[in-house]
Amino acid sequence: MPCPALPDGFDFTDPDLLHQRVPLPEFAELRRVEPVCWVPQPAGLAGFQDEGYWAVTRHADVKYVSTHPELFSSYLNTAIIRFNEHIDRDSIDAQRFILLNMDPPEHTRVRQIVQRGFTPRAIRALEERLRARALGIVANARTHTGPFDFVTQVACELPLQAIAELMGVPQEDRDKIFDWSNKMIAYDDPEYAITEEVGAESATEIIAYAMNMAADRKQCPAHDIVTQLVAAENEGNLNSDEFGFFVLMLAVAGNETTRNAITHGMHAFLTHPEQWELYKRDRPSTTAEEIVRWATPVAAFQRTATQDTELGGKRIRKGDRVGLFYASANHDPEVFDEPDDFDISRDPNPHLGFGGGGPHYCLGKSLAVLEIDLIFNAIADAMPGLKLVDDPRRLRSAWINGVKELRVSTG
Repeated sequence: MPCPALPDGFDFTDPDLLHQRVPLPEFAELRRVEPVCWVPQPAGLAGFQDEGYWAVTRHADVKYVSTHPELFSSYLNTAIIRFNEHIDRDSIDAQRFILLNMDPPEHTRVRQIVQRGFTPRAIRALEERLRARALGIVANARTHTGPFDFVTQVACELPLQAIAELMGVPQEDRDKIFDWSNKMIAYDDPEYAITEEVGAESATEIIAYAMNMAADRKQCPAHDIVTQLVAAENEGNLNSDEFGFFVLMLAVAGNETTRNAITHGMHAFLTHPEQWELYKRDRPSTTAEEIVRWATPVAAFQRTATQDTELGGKRIRKGDRVGLFYASANHDPEVFDEPDDFDISRDPNPHLGFGGGGPHYCLGKSLAVLEIDLIFNAIADAMPGLKLVDDPRRLRSAWINGVKELRVSTG
C-alpha cells in the first residue's frame, strides 16, 4: 500500500525533486508517522522490474540495514537506487564489480587490499602536499575581480588533486577524471545533454585509464599506492580489472561527494554568517563533520532483502529494495539536538554522511575530512570576506545532492 503520509505519486528518487530541494519536510513526516514506508514505482522506471521500494528514514533503521549485509544486499540490485529507465539488466549487473556493490566475503577481500591506500600513515603523508595545493587553489580564485563559480574554481579542484596525489595520476590528467566522473552521474540532468550511453562510455574510459596505470606499474614499480595495490597479484593484490573498478569508484566517491560537501559547506557558511565568523575565529575541529552532516552529498543508496525480515514494524519480503535516505537520518531529532541548525561546534555528531557503518562505511573518510579542513582554512585566511552572489544551481539527480554552480565574489 502507498504511504498515506505522502502525496499520491511522491517519490524520493524523482530526479526533479533533488533538482529543486532536499525533501526534509516529507522525511520529518515519515519519521513521525511511518519511518519505513512503501513507495510505489511503475516497473522499469528506476531500471528495476519491480513495483517500488521501502523508504527508510530513521537514523536507527538506516544504521541497522547498513550493518546487516547478510539481510540486506548491495550485490543483488547494486547500491544505486535509481538508474535511467532505459538501462538494461546486463548494464546494472556489470556494476557488481565495483566495491560499492559487493557483499562479503568478496567485499571483505577487496576492501582489505584497497584500504592500504587510506591508512592514517598514508593520509598523513599527503597532508602537507594537499595543504600547499589548497593554498594554491584559493590564491588562484582570489585573483578574480568579479563573481566566479565556486564549484569549478575551488570546490572541485582539491578532491581531484588529492586523487591524483594518492594514485600517482599526473596532475595534468585530472581534468580527464573530472570530465569522465561528471558524465557518469549527470545523465539525469538535461543541461548536460548526456545519455546513459555516454555515461557508460565515460566509465569505460576511466577503467581503461586505470588498467593502463596498473599495467605500467607491474612493469615499472614505483613508490606509490598503485604499485602497492597491483604489483604482486599472487600476494593478495588487485588484478587489473579490480583496480580499474576501484579507480572508477574513487572518481565518484572521492571526487563528486567531497566536491559537493565543500560547495554545500561554503553555501551554509555564507547563509549562516554567525557560523562563518565562528569558524574564522576558532576553527573548530568539529567543522568538517557538521559540513558532511549538513550536506549529505549522497542522498540515498539502496539494499535488497536477501530473505523475509522485519524493519520498523513492516514486513520486508525477500527481493524487496530498501532505500536508505541518509539526509533524513542526519536530521533525526531522536539523535541530533536542533537537527535543522547548521552548527559547526556540534559534538557529538553521529551523522551517517559517510554511511551507516558496517562493511560499506566510507573508505576515504579521513581523506575527505582532511580536504574539507584544508580548503576552509585556506578560504578563511585568504578570502574571509567571500560573498554569495546567487542561489546555487542544483544538479538534477536521483541520488546525488549536487550543486552545479555557486556564484560568489571576493568582496
